[in-house]
Amino acid sequence: VQLQASGGGLVQAGDSLRLSCTASGLTFSDYTMTWFRQAPGKERVFVSGVNWDGSFTSYTDAVRGRFTISRDKSKNTVTLQMNSLKPEDTAVYYCKVVAGWGRRDYWGQGTQVTVSS
Repeated sequence: VQLQASGGGLVQAGDSLRLSCTASGLTFSDYTMTWFRQAPGKERVFVSGVNWDGSFTSYTDAVRGRFTISRDKSKNTVTLQMNSLKPEDTAVYYCKVVAGWGRRDYWGQGTQVTVSS
């Protein structure tokens, strides 16, 4: 199983970025896809998630209203559209497959997002 994340970069405050994560090698499709982030010196924290069919999404309060998560089941891809970025959004962003049903979870390799003020 591989999770390939992409789309990070260096932007200015107020700009937008779009992160994508594509999962390959999974033998099931009823999983939740999530994004976490880890800022320097801090713990990895949940950012957003979308359920298996895209009908339910969740966001941490810090990004609600600015970030939008979406999912393309046919491509096993989850996208995080990040608007109105702030310097405090600077972190390494990781996608994670939350498999459920006693199955193991999977992490992607992370992509750096840096927002300058």
